[in-house]
Amino acid sequence: MKRIELFSCPMDIASERETVELISKRIEEREFTQHVVVNVAKIVHMQRDPALAESIRACDIVNIDGMGVVWAARMLGFDVPERVAGVDLFDALLTMAAQRGFPIFLLGATQEVVRTTAEVVARKHPGLLVAGYHHGYFWDDERAIVEKIHGSGARLLFVAITSPKKENFINRWQAQLGVDFVMGVGGTFDVVAGKVRRAPVWMQRAGLEWMYRVIQEPRRMWRRYLTTNTKFAFLLLKAMLRAPRKQVR
Repeated sequence: MKRIELFSCPMDIASERETVELISKRIEEREFTQHVVVNVAKIVHMQRDPALAESIRACDIVNIDGMGVVWAARMLGFDVPERVAGVDLFDALLTMAAQRGFPIFLLGATQEVVRTTAEVVARKHPGLLVAGYHHGYFWDDERAIVEKIHGSGARLLFVAITSPKKENFINRWQAQLGVDFVMGVGGTFDVVAGKVRRAPVWMQRAGLEWMYRVIQEPRRMWRRYLTTNTKFAFLLLKAMLRAPRKQVR
């Protein structure tokens, strides 16, 4: 896996299969791994949020989730094989965890959504050990949740909380979580639980998932995507005009 930097954000150049294989190997060897996926919005927010930027740079694996970032990287001369979507990687890691007997813990969303997610993934992945789950509204006593995760015996932790809260929570407590792998999965639980529909495959491939979200939640999403997409386009333009281009390292 090679790593590049795009707008001061480190990213690993790898396919989903390569990512799962690396994570599996590190878990087997009890080597703690902090993982994150980045998209257009997250890269934009990193530019003005030092805590978020620090949390992402602290991660061991940073994959690209978002065709906008894939296209931008390619326009700047980087060889990006594919997008590694967080929701797809989550499912692939559950398959791996079920096969290898690694218990998981689900953290985030509402109590109803996280409970439904636990039930759905247990049915879909026979043999998967769900060591525990908890909703994402615990900010008055973070330590208690950390102790619950640590005591569960989970090897993988998936955190479905909005950015930058999840990245900063993971970075803040990683040494006390007692897991071998932790990944922020954003709104994945809402998708798995059926609360939010995922965009059709053709829209995913065309980089139009953001538009599908706007269609589903126009009042909440249109301003967010208009702002972040515009800022990202400006960052890309500046990077294209800058010389020399960043090189794969």
